[in-house]
Amino acid sequence: MTFGSAPPSTTSLTMATGGTSRHGRLLEPAEWTASGIPLLRNPREVVSGLHSRHAPKPSTAVIAVLGPEEQLVASASFAQRSTSADGWEYRNALLSQLRRVLPHDLRRRTPVRTAVLLYCRDGDERWTEEDGAWMWGLRDACTLHGLRCGAYITLTRDGWQVLGEGRGGRRPSADSRPQRLGDTVAEFAPVALHTGGGAAEALRRTAAR
Repeated sequence: MTFGSAPPSTTSLTMATGGTSRHGRLLEPAEWTASGIPLLRNPREVVSGLHSRHAPKPSTAVIAVLGPEEQLVASASFAQRSTSADGWEYRNALLSQLRRVLPHDLRRRTPVRTAVLLYCRDGDERWTEEDGAWMWGLRDACTLHGLRCGAYITLTRDGWQVLGEGRGGRRPSADSRPQRLGDTVAEFAPVALHTGGGAAEALRRTAAR
């Protein structure tokens, strides 16, 4: 499997001096592919469902947690516009959203739920260092929340792509209008909450979007 590589942009993680990434907190395409990320059974359905629910625009990240049967358990979206961010900052942003909508699974010996990340950005489908930082952040956030690290998906004006799998499509795209939610995926599957009422209320608010 091969990847294209885009030149550094204003949102890449290159430093002004020398062009090396900060602290190495990103994953190269080969590292990501070799890490054994589980394949999505129906990536188009996952992408369409998240696009309908969150209607992401460029610089918007959507973190979603899937159950064992690939049912959507929880999701959250947020804007990330920092041009100086690296994988560590992205990890913290993702972990904050996961903690807001879902209890952790750290007591389990083996993760049973999988987190996937859809990032809407400018540019084309080729891998960038910004993508590598999101990959690093997703993998680390999953470890700290007791989840399996799942797919990293980019959404651009050309369409969507699951990086590392070679699967993608032209719709939805960053410019397309979201479909009605009922036309894409079912509502959230029930999840057992083991924290206080604040977490339960946060999940209800997120599911209601």
